[in-house]
Amino acid sequence: MKTIRLLLILNIPLFVFSQQKEDLLGALITDRPDATESPTTIPVGYIQVETGAFYESFEENTIKNETFTFNTTLVRLGLLNNLELRLGWDFVETKTNTTENILSGFNPLLLGAKIAISEEKGAFPEIGFLGHLYLPFTAATDYKPETTGVDFRFSFAHTLNENSSLSYNLGAQWGDDSSEAAYVYTLAYGLGLTEKLGVYAELYGDLPENNKANHLWDAGITYLVSDSVQLDATVGSSITDGQDILLSGGVSFRLPTKKN
Repeated sequence: MKTIRLLLILNIPLFVFSQQKEDLLGALITDRPDATESPTTIPVGYIQVETGAFYESFEENTIKNETFTFNTTLVRLGLLNNLELRLGWDFVETKTNTTENILSGFNPLLLGAKIAISEEKGAFPEIGFLGHLYLPFTAATDYKPETTGVDFRFSFAHTLNENSSLSYNLGAQWGDDSSEAAYVYTLAYGLGLTEKLGVYAELYGDLPENNKANHLWDAGITYLVSDSVQLDATVGSSITDGQDILLSGGVSFRLPTKKN
């Protein structure tokens, strides 16, 4: 969850060095389950896997479309103190009640990076920058575009108090074989209920250049099993037409890339 994390360990016992280093990192900060991306990068020497599944449906004029995404895996690798590599791949199944045909397969592979620009200082937010390519040749036939998709966004995060934060993204994306840009926004409020349990609420959407805007909301809960493992669940819908219900659940975990 893209909210602040309290530093729980004030005095660290001298056990094994690798465990000591892991404790010093604090709780992992994820880019799921909401649409708002964190400005924080993964620590050097660590890999973070964020995966899950979701269901969404939309019915209009008795035509109902359902999408099942069975694998929403994002892999984040810390390369430098302010740089991470990002790889993502989704397996999707789509069906409509007016036909027996079911579309299924992988979406285009996401390849990108995140750069940490500045730390939070007073009223000045923590800032990050993300950019991605969506590679057509990696997609299944049912979901294969003709051109490469691109997106970018700036990510901002403010600490409101020791238990809550406000995060937001601004950017743009090009996809679906269209030269039209869609300007992207997100706004998420996160609240820590306990040391392990957190909740969030979010507004997000996009504003295409030549089409009507899409506005959505979601809300969810996260549970920190340990500093390196987090579970999440989300429910959402659209404010404009396009989505009747969104249901999602997942897990995120962090691992060192080598033994110390």
